[in-house]
Amino acid sequence: YLYAHIKMASATTSLSSLSPRLSLSTDEETLSKNILMVGAGGIGCELIKTLVLTGFQNISIIDLDTIDVSNLNRQFLFRKKHVGMSKSQVAKESVEKFVKKGSINIDAYTGNVKEERFGLEFFKKFDIVLNGLDNLEARRHVNRLCLSANVPLVESGTTGYKGQVTVHVRGKYCACFECAPKPVQKSFPICTLRDTPSTFVHTIVFATDLLFPRLFGPNKEDPSDLDEEEARDAFTRKDKESGTAFAKRVFAYVFEKKIKDLLEREDMWANRDKKPKALDSETLFMKCGEEEKTGYGDAHKKWTMEEAVEIFVRSAGKLFEKGDQISEFDKDDDDAVAFVTATAQLRCLNYDIEYMSRFDAKGVAGNIVHAVATTNAIVSGLIVLEALKILNAQKHLKEVEEEGKNDGLIKLANSRYTFVGNFNAGKQLLQPLAPDEQNPKCVVCSNARAELCCDMSKTTLADVVTKVLKKKLNTNEPTVLKGDEMLHEEGADLDEDEVETYAATGKKTLKCLGLESGGILCIDDNSQELRFDLVVVHQNLENFDEETFPEGFELRGETPKVAEGEEKKDDDAAAAACEASDDLEIIEEGLDVMKTVESPRLSKTKAKSPSPTPSKKRKIA
Repeated sequence: YLYAHIKMASATTSLSSLSPRLSLSTDEETLSKNILMVGAGGIGCELIKTLVLTGFQNISIIDLDTIDVSNLNRQFLFRKKHVGMSKSQVAKESVEKFVKKGSINIDAYTGNVKEERFGLEFFKKFDIVLNGLDNLEARRHVNRLCLSANVPLVESGTTGYKGQVTVHVRGKYCACFECAPKPVQKSFPICTLRDTPSTFVHTIVFATDLLFPRLFGPNKEDPSDLDEEEARDAFTRKDKESGTAFAKRVFAYVFEKKIKDLLEREDMWANRDKKPKALDSETLFMKCGEEEKTGYGDAHKKWTMEEAVEIFVRSAGKLFEKGDQISEFDKDDDDAVAFVTATAQLRCLNYDIEYMSRFDAKGVAGNIVHAVATTNAIVSGLIVLEALKILNAQKHLKEVEEEGKNDGLIKLANSRYTFVGNFNAGKQLLQPLAPDEQNPKCVVCSNARAELCCDMSKTTLADVVTKVLKKKLNTNEPTVLKGDEMLHEEGADLDEDEVETYAATGKKTLKCLGLESGGILCIDDNSQELRFDLVVVHQNLENFDEETFPEGFELRGETPKVAEGEEKKDDDAAAAACEASDDLEIIEEGLDVMKTVESPRLSKTKAKSPSPTPSKKRKIA
């Protein structure tokens, strides 16, 4: 199978077509360069293997994740005995066996790429950075640090049989990773998720982003978008109440009492095709019986209503027992997946929606599609080809003026965006294209500013920090200034009184802080080397269309600039640098179905989607 793919690739696309201008030398100077890999999952395993067998001698690898049994079907450096161990460390130890002892130096780091130790000075040590990430925020974070450190970045991603490899440096003739706008994420109003779901995705989002954090999240004691009238009592666990008893009480409210309350609002259903139906919790609990059960059965089989009820109660009880170990929904937690699947199925039964199996529900909730090891192998080879082209070109640019050097590098290396498996009109397995040019409106690498349109009399500074700066613009530890006045600051070195002062300021509206429409907030994030202006424009809240702008604001204009010559603020608070730890792989771009919710605590956006169709501008995660 693999041979057939490689044979097809060689028959349709020669290596010379990928780099006709420069020989791909693998001399001592080239192979001794310092290489940084981010990610040791599906792509990462193939990439470090290819780097080592190519002869590279100095490699560093970062990955946050540990090995899960579901990784073993495609991440071939790992074995069953490695389950629970660090991916980066095991990958290092596995590939060291491929070469003579002492002939290679690999540094393995277990951690999040956004940690302070992996900052600008760390990135400056490397000649090139190779990404094998599954996370859009982490990719943005690495992109910004590479721009700040002026280190070339080779990006990659796969989705099923399709994949891509792209090259990014600071320069006019090469776009940074964030120059191309990402697909607009579809969002759903809270009222739709809570009261009138119509699709299976709605029920999944309700389970993962509303009910799950309300019951198990770190802020479960705070009021949420589910807390209406007596809901507060329904979602509050009583003293000495068992997890199972609490779960049954939650069930009775969510799937019976709440539905009955909605049915009393006749005007809500006057123009709808059908009304929801409440489940009879007492009867269903009796049918389930008291027999203790284990496991969740065949993942591909749909549960009966009684099975879904029993699993909802049992999985919730197990999650309650985990207590503070839970921070958010984890697709690799069997109990969490079972709870979300059961919740979604029961909501489907309430609203007469077609429901799915646990396997399919996990795919929607975890934003995952089938992974193909062959695609990872082909993409890793293309990453190394682009790396060799850049490293060889660097040797010929030592005497070139610093200004325009990166543009010269891209031209001399003949860098390419290469797309895999799209099978265009020429039936090519590999489709190389010239890199996109820099987007002059990119906030990260060009002179640009962002504009926030909101109701300044209702929007607080805390809303701006959590919903806009962190959620939308992916800053990590933003500092906010109005003129010379410091409004917000974050960091471990703040005194307790400073934290309290900024928390109090955060509760004030922008209008109360003296900001007028058209006013400018200066945003600075030292952890990301990012600095930009945020222009704030007033618009009354009632003038926002709830379907289009469910969060009550619009972020428009351009994105922040990474200052040249200065420390550039890495706009993306990078999430975990890890590959999907399932027999499926996460896709972050080319999304078809997305969801967001209003609450700043419910800021995740997930999706499941096929790859985009091939085109000059398309991007595959």
